[in-house]
Amino acid sequence: MNKTFCVLLALGAMPLGLIAQEAAAPPANPISASERGFYGLVSGEVVAAAEKMPEANYAFKPTPEVRSFGQLVGHVADAQYNFCSMVSGETNPNKGIEKTTTSKADLVAALKGAVTFCNKAYEAMTDSEGAQMIKLMNYNVAKLTVLSVNTAHTDEHYGNMVTYLRLKGIIPPSSEPRGGQTQK
Repeated sequence: MNKTFCVLLALGAMPLGLIAQEAAAPPANPISASERGFYGLVSGEVVAAAEKMPEANYAFKPTPEVRSFGQLVGHVADAQYNFCSMVSGETNPNKGIEKTTTSKADLVAALKGAVTFCNKAYEAMTDSEGAQMIKLMNYNVAKLTVLSVNTAHTDEHYGNMVTYLRLKGIIPPSSEPRGGQTQK
């Protein structure tokens, strides 16, 4: 087959794919499902970054005024426990990870524990329950907003982690080549 025929065949199949997508029923809880999906992506990148940074660089600070890489990992774990305990109503098992934990192995384990804890909160969330109001920093907000803040906070600090990794000559997880792509 020549290239023109293949292109025409592919273009002809596109409307069938679009029709199939339109016919699929939306998820029962599209808002909470969307938030859960994005959190899964972001939390996976943060854990991958924590695993990728060598132990020797966990004390690294780009400037004296900022957190070390290890403190950043601990901070993200602490915040996740805090936000997700607010939403789930479970007791916050946070033990002040940022202030008490220094080894890479312990910090990665704490971060993975926080992600597991949050995954339960995201999995249990429905759109209806997500509309229930709770207090966050003296504001009345929906539970789904707290989960969204958690996702945004985690993503914000992934950006910090990317900078630390790059300063050490390490390609961040989100920039690694995938499926034949080249690094950018």
